[in-house]
Order: sequence, then C-alpha cells, then structure tokens
Amino acid sequence: MGKTVEYRRFGGSGPAPRQEERALLSVGFILTNNFTLTALAPFIDALRLAADEGDRSRQIRCRWTIMGSRAEPVMSSCGIGVARWEPLTDPRRFDYVVVVGGLLHAGPQLDDETLAYLRAAASYGVTLVGVCTGSFVLSRIGLMKNRRCCVSWYHHRDFIEEFPDLVPVADQLYVVDRDRITCSGGAGVADLAAFLIERHLGRATAQKTMHILLIDKARPASQSQPQPPTVVEITNDRVRRALLLMEQHISDPLSVEEIVHRLNVSTRQFERLFRLAVGTSPATYYRSLRLRYGHWLLRNTKRSVTAIANEAGFADCAHFSRQFRELFGVSPSEVRRTAGPDVEADPHVSPLAAFRRSNANSPLPDRRLFEDPEPIARDTAQVD
Repeated sequence: MGKTVEYRRFGGSGPAPRQEERALLSVGFILTNNFTLTALAPFIDALRLAADEGDRSRQIRCRWTIMGSRAEPVMSSCGIGVARWEPLTDPRRFDYVVVVGGLLHAGPQLDDETLAYLRAAASYGVTLVGVCTGSFVLSRIGLMKNRRCCVSWYHHRDFIEEFPDLVPVADQLYVVDRDRITCSGGAGVADLAAFLIERHLGRATAQKTMHILLIDKARPASQSQPQPPTVVEITNDRVRRALLLMEQHISDPLSVEEIVHRLNVSTRQFERLFRLAVGTSPATYYRSLRLRYGHWLLRNTKRSVTAIANEAGFADCAHFSRQFRELFGVSPSEVRRTAGPDVEADPHVSPLAAFRRSNANSPLPDRRLFEDPEPIARDTAQVD
C-alpha cells in the first residue's frame, strides 16, 4: 500500500510524458543538506551551454530543474542557500535524476519523502546519478546493490566502513553502470556532464560546451583521480591507478595479473611503466607496502603477530615473518618488544588511516587526516 502511494504521488498512475514534449537531454537535480556547490554548478553550466546557441541559456535542447520536498532553500556546505524551482515531480520527465551530495557527517542528507521519490524513480527505470557523496545516499537506500560505485579518494574509507558489502571505485572520475552513474565530485562533475551531453547531443556540442568553460577537453571516466598531496609525483596515469588499487587492497592483495586486467594493459608494458615511474617492480613495491603496514601495526597496536599478518594480506604468520625479516633485518617479535607502551593512542582513527599518516608514499590517505592537524602539532611539541 505504501509503495502505491509513493508511485502515485510522483505521477506513477498516469502515462509517461510523450517523447516529443521532452528535450534531447532532461535532468532533474536534488540537493542534499550541505551539498557542495562544485558538484552542482559545473553540471548546470554545462547543460546551459549545450542547450542553446552560444551562451544564450534558453532551455531548448537541454532542460534542467532543481526539485525539493520543501520550499525552504537548501544550504550548501559553504553557506549559500539554493531554493527549489519546483516540488518533486514525475521522474519519468527526466533522462537522469541527479543527487548532489556534500558533507557526510552534518545530519541527515535527505528527508523520507525525497528518499521515496528516488526509489520510485528507480522503479521506473530512470537513471539515477550520485555526484560527490550522492553515491552514499543511493547506497543507503539500497539502490547501488550489484553495481560499481565511484567515490572520491577522500571518502573511500568512509564508504567501506559504512558499506562493507559494496566495493567502491576510487581510482576513476566517474563510473557508468547501467542505470546508475556515480561521480567522485569536484571538477570531475564537468567531465561527467560532457559525457552525458555527448551521449545525447553529440561530440560537437560537448566540445563547444567544454571550450566555453575554458576546459581543453573532457576527461574520460577511466581517468584516475588526482593524487592527494601526500603522494609521490607519478605522471603516468596507469601507474597512478595501480598505486591506488594496491593501497585499497592491502588486506586482500590483488595479483599483478588482476591489476593489469583492470588497467587494460599487458603485463610486460605495465611492469616496464611501473619500474620507470617507481623504480622497482610492482610485486616488490606492493609487498613492501604491506610489510610497512605490518611494521606500523606491530609498533602501534596490541594485535597479535598472526592477526597483523592476516591484516597485511599474508596467508600465514611464517610467510609474513620471513618476508618481514628480509625487508627490515629483524623479526616481527623483535619489533614488538621494542615498540614501547604507547600503543592504540588514537581509537578514533583506524590503523590503516593512521598508517597512511606516517607513510609518505601512500596513495590514498584517509580524509580524517586532513581534518584534524592538532594531534600532529601536539606530537611535534612533545618532541621539542
């Protein structure tokens, strides 16, 4: 009964809008509380430029609107409010319904009525798009099951902690998986908008749009996300994506064959590119990364050597110990004995996140490391 009410509320009892009444590309936007402006503005501006000649901005070839369940403006993360243009309306009017996300931990992102609307849109086969943390919204209401989900490297750890049964993609700008599209946010939103414009209006229109926005060309979905500031400068895109994949799979390491398959490159070419960029083989770097993580766990947690071996992705403790001694010249037990009493110092930061703080070569730091620099300042004060 509840489902029937939801569908009728959003036009489910009547026929879908006729095709001739629709623009070539029609998009409805839903803003979450504390959404980010950069996840909205480039998207709408790209549609505006594609919709008309020059920048006359008439909604001819493209149409867009901002919907909401309440008339009050929705506040963005920077404090600018944006009011809805219209209430939630029949989702079948749109080719895409876009959820524009933002801050994760500042209260509920959407109300129940809007979540019901998204479920109704999905039931009609309307493609749902989550940009920035909009992917979290779709995942929380079960609309990303059995689909790949793109998230920003900044929120990768948040995602896997909240959705352990889903596998996030944090080494691409956006992911298209059937009737779900997810985008990491930021400047990548412009690239996603260009992709949709090209899909519906052609390459020439997409190129014209990007050029007016002073963007040389749209980046493909598979383009790796820019590296956070703690990462060693790596210019080769395939190597950068490989480093991200390795860091995301410390506890469940991928084989080199699995990595090259995801990168769509031959093993021989990948080995050569990786060695040129990093100075060692992929297997050696990957093993060293996992062993360094194990070393950090030995010095900073009370976990057993066996548990640490498993978390660092080794099949058994003996194998971990042999590899550990080869790299560090001492056994794991010796490191544990000299670790000192100051362990588990910050229960609010996961071991892997804290390890990234101390690892200058780690490709994917936890976003919390950028939000609270005070512990680092205190540590420095103690050393002085």
